[in-house]
Amino acid sequence: MDYVKLGRSGLKVSKLCLGTAFRGYWHGHQDKLTAMKTVFRAVEGGINFLDCANYYYGGRCETLLGEAIKEMGNRDNLVVTTKVWSPIGEGVNDKGLSRFHIMREIERSLQRLQFDYVDLYLLHAFDSDTEIDETLRACDDLIRQGKVRYVGACNFTAAQVVEALWKADKGGMDRWAILQNQYSLLHRWEIEPELLGLCRRFGMGMMTYSPLAIGLLTGRFRRGQPVPSDSPWANNTERFEKFMTKKTDLLLGRMQEIASQKEISVAQLAVAWLVDQDDLTAPIIGPDKPEHIEELLCAIEVRITEEERTELDSLSEWDRYSKIS
Repeated sequence: MDYVKLGRSGLKVSKLCLGTAFRGYWHGHQDKLTAMKTVFRAVEGGINFLDCANYYYGGRCETLLGEAIKEMGNRDNLVVTTKVWSPIGEGVNDKGLSRFHIMREIERSLQRLQFDYVDLYLLHAFDSDTEIDETLRACDDLIRQGKVRYVGACNFTAAQVVEALWKADKGGMDRWAILQNQYSLLHRWEIEPELLGLCRRFGMGMMTYSPLAIGLLTGRFRRGQPVPSDSPWANNTERFEKFMTKKTDLLLGRMQEIASQKEISVAQLAVAWLVDQDDLTAPIIGPDKPEHIEELLCAIEVRITEEERTELDSLSEWDRYSKIS
């Protein structure tokens, strides 16, 4: 496993981050032991970067992740993220980025995870109801209290990030260490125009989610073919057909050819395309089973030629009006 610095910090994280939403478990496709074994195998394979959120299945993902880490007994060697913003109840203050909500939710997250601190605390989305100064000060206080080591943000626009960095500098508060946004061969428009440049300019890392575009980049889907019944798209074929355009199918066809030549899977190629980019800290993978971990760990070793990257970049050239989320 290769390791890189988390932005301009001295903290080193694996080039793959394990997403721990455990969707297969909560949807009844696997048991709890399988979910925990997936975490075990990822860590055995060198992954030290684990991503979670207080919102995932009502906090139960934090609980399950905490149990897995406790059983492994290696908490101090792992870099664990969790998040705050999402609604976690019916109360008027049960969502957002107010000091009230942040201070309450970090305590709940720590309790569920069975941790004394969180390595990386991420703002899950922008909160238009709360002044960013209040949010930044609350996060800075958590760092000073030792409950959080680093902070960052998910799904913020470039303008929102710039304002936050300016306010943090002006107020003498810790800057964000990393951003997290969606990014894949089928979703390039969100970070390429501005956010990647911001990360380079201000020394922030960039971790990205949905590297396989909700399964579209696994090689299981082609235009005009039935949607597999066990896929997330099975219950929304109209939306699937919207995204499975001729352009998308052309990209998938070429990816299949390149993958076959390299004797790898299309999913490995999609992840390798991300890992190969110096501007990215780590893509977040979300396997449901230990054997899926094996496949994705191998993506680290895949080498994409300059010619192949140019071709994939051309076929996947981003379109501002095409969004998969």
